[in-house]
Amino acid sequence: MAKPIVVIGFLGTQLDAGLGTGRWEKWRPTVALGQHDDRVITRLELLVTPHPKHAALAQRVKDDLATVSHDTQVNLVELPIHDPWDFGEVYGALYDWARSYAFDTAREQYWAHITTGTHVAQICLFLLAESRHLPGVLAQTSPPKRWGAGDAGQITLIDLDLSRYDAIAQRFSAAQQDAVSYLKSGIATRNARFNALIDEIERVAVHSTAPILLVGPTGAGKSFLARRMVEVKKARNQVSGPFVEVNCATLHGDGAMSTLFGHKKGAFTGAAADRAGLLKSAHEGVLFLDEIGELGLDEQAMLLKAVEEKRFYPLGSDREVESSFQLIAGTHRDLRREVAAGRFREDLFARINLWTYDLPGLAERREDIEPNIDHLLALHARAHRVVRFHPEARRDYLRFAQSDAAPWCGNFRDLSASITRLATLAEGGRISQELVAAEVARLRWLWQRDTPADAPQADGLALVEQLLGAEKSAALDLFDRLQLAAVLPVCAASRTLSDAGRQLFAASREQRKAVNDADRLRKYLMKFGLGWEQIRRAL
Repeated sequence: MAKPIVVIGFLGTQLDAGLGTGRWEKWRPTVALGQHDDRVITRLELLVTPHPKHAALAQRVKDDLATVSHDTQVNLVELPIHDPWDFGEVYGALYDWARSYAFDTAREQYWAHITTGTHVAQICLFLLAESRHLPGVLAQTSPPKRWGAGDAGQITLIDLDLSRYDAIAQRFSAAQQDAVSYLKSGIATRNARFNALIDEIERVAVHSTAPILLVGPTGAGKSFLARRMVEVKKARNQVSGPFVEVNCATLHGDGAMSTLFGHKKGAFTGAAADRAGLLKSAHEGVLFLDEIGELGLDEQAMLLKAVEEKRFYPLGSDREVESSFQLIAGTHRDLRREVAAGRFREDLFARINLWTYDLPGLAERREDIEPNIDHLLALHARAHRVVRFHPEARRDYLRFAQSDAAPWCGNFRDLSASITRLATLAEGGRISQELVAAEVARLRWLWQRDTPADAPQADGLALVEQLLGAEKSAALDLFDRLQLAAVLPVCAASRTLSDAGRQLFAASREQRKAVNDADRLRKYLMKFGLGWEQIRRAL
């Protein structure tokens, strides 16, 4: 049995009007709702604006509906709308009414009648139905071709629940998949964590204008991803301004203030003319502040005001300027530790920490190395010539690249440079085993300089004394003290306990059936009363 029908609609001050018996000779959409024998309206919530003439017309419509449909209950609902063409006022009144209305979808079905009312009112009804604040369908009524033959016209129902429409849902799904693929440059990445992260970033890029924080090691692709996010937003017509990018590590002193916020002529020595600044240049666009953790505390304070209030003072000016932009920030630092150390403002961190994404380095996505190699070779083919690996050479390169012997300290920059060298040197467009062997040796040499364990021993001994105290450190055997001095710098340079364990046990782990590098390192540190979090807080 069909649920009772409840209609919600505005009084049509023009379409529903009419005096005397002549009013029955015209089609009145609200009255016509009650003239459909096959669709009996149980209740009509007739929305009326506060005007004496409108109140009288609403009462007449209510009486006429009682004449044509005895079973229809009509409730006259006065909404506090004084300007029916003011979108904010109309939407706010409708929203408040809908929030307070006792909808019972289990027992009733709801129609939002969009034939009457101003265009603004119709749009607001549409938006409330689309967002499910008004849990029903849209009802569009139209007059009969010939009035007077007892024909009440037509009622067309429009359900905005897109999940009911497979074809539309597939179109949206395809668009979403295209955007995700674009964010990944079309690379068929295999790492589950990274793929889930990109899926969420796509949704946030499309639906949010709040600040976004990208965290990850140098070369993990923060700036590249930021640029791609902006292109996705532009494709959806969600941003009209430019993409403005700056590496905050290059900003110092008055130059930092001037570059970001602009300056007035004469604000400091060398300020020969006014300068707009990057925040102003990013108006209606996106500002990407890479390495935001390198900003000074004064710049952080001004940036917080600019993000929250969309206005700021240029250097040397007593007049604020306005700029509305979305902020994307990048950093390789753990800003939580920077806040604790007093080097980063807690209020700014709270403001930019709504959407934070920790991009894994290449060493944490070893299964993605192979598809990235194919992508880099395809880029080389478009720019220069087609180059392919000899099968055995590809096997050798992947065996090394995906092993713990390859820390990929520079992440994708290292991989891109490596493939560029191989492709450039490949005779006849074929990368041989000899080339791969030479490239592996080059990479080992490159990373040997960056290996934390090769840091001066004195630094490690200082860490031992810092963590254990001078008395406990002196009580250790020299053997234990030197060994711990080699281990702690590795921990200092590693993002996770597992990452540190993989580097420290790279050789012996290959001989074990069950590998748990993190547990081995945790037990070793516990011998000295040390825990991972304690080490990370101190370093």
